[in-house]
Amino acid sequence: MSKYVYLDYNATTPCDPRVVEAMLPYFTDLYGNPANGFHLLGRKAAQAVDNARRQVANLIDAQPSEVIFTSGATESNHLAILGSASYAPPERRKIITCSIEHKAVLAPCKRLAAQGFEVIILPVDENGIVDLGQLEKAVDSNTFLISIQIANNEIGTLQPLQTIVELAHRYGALVHTDAAQAVGKIPCSVQQWKVDLLSLSAHKMYGPKGIGALYIRGGKKAIPLSPLFEGGGHENGLRAGTSNVPAIVGFGVACAIAIEELPKDQIHLQTLRDELEHRLQEALPNLKINAKGAPRLPNTLNFTLEGVEADVLLLRMPNLMMSVGSACTSGAPDPSHVLQAIGLSREQARCSARISLGRLNTSEDIPLIVQQIKDAVNDL
Repeated sequence: MSKYVYLDYNATTPCDPRVVEAMLPYFTDLYGNPANGFHLLGRKAAQAVDNARRQVANLIDAQPSEVIFTSGATESNHLAILGSASYAPPERRKIITCSIEHKAVLAPCKRLAAQGFEVIILPVDENGIVDLGQLEKAVDSNTFLISIQIANNEIGTLQPLQTIVELAHRYGALVHTDAAQAVGKIPCSVQQWKVDLLSLSAHKMYGPKGIGALYIRGGKKAIPLSPLFEGGGHENGLRAGTSNVPAIVGFGVACAIAIEELPKDQIHLQTLRDELEHRLQEALPNLKINAKGAPRLPNTLNFTLEGVEADVLLLRMPNLMMSVGSACTSGAPDPSHVLQAIGLSREQARCSARISLGRLNTSEDIPLIVQQIKDAVNDL
């Protein structure tokens, strides 16, 4: 196998050449600070930021005034959870999340627990779906915030977000969703979901790293947030620091491209994913697809091969760029908390790997992937 095949699009995506092209002038010619409207370069930079804000808003069916630029979904998650909790009334000190959330959600929830909030972590079933019965028992008039991701980064499971929002709003609780893995892969509408806060990231959808956004329903006045750091009042006072104009421009263009190409991308990726699953299970009858019974992202498959440790397997296949779990936790000594939450043992979780497909994958990749995995497993 002479070429490598990239299969880790949930970790990060290549930057679309059209995105890079749009960014380049803002490194060299249009380098003004958008906070300075007193000269031409500052005004041009500000116009570029405004245009990108509209492009991001269009992708998620929001208003530009509801979009705040951040450094990525991790910062957006922290701003949403910690920033909103600063305004939680004394009688609302309960926060609900679930066991397969990204660590960027679980960590700020843990911080709030140390500050006296009651944090409830809901279980999920074998497919990674939140137990709605447990949620209904947990949510009450003391609940301030529910943070549930729309799509899981490791197993691809899609949550019944609208049902969760309806239940939360019945008790006056806010809902935040980490949508970093969903935006650009499936249709995402904050109007349809009626979420209050939503996090997204450019590098998961063929944009640059280091830029993301937080959607705030109705804007800052509707849902007050305490900034994580303060300074010159940038981003409506919620995110101090000079705007990263090239990255913001690239983020906007990536969103505009996603609007145009999402329908065909979905069909392309799901076709490839389903074919790959079928051929892998034919070649390796002992291979188990995790969360196969759930609605999933069209590009994601997570499999377990008992008795074959995933990190050893991946080292035997240097031309296949896969992962043993979340890129943010793959260096951790413990196996995936997501896989353990859906019922896998620690040993089974260590024998699991993730393939996440993207725009550059083709049908020609499928037999190469299957043969490489089969050969490596047989060697082991």
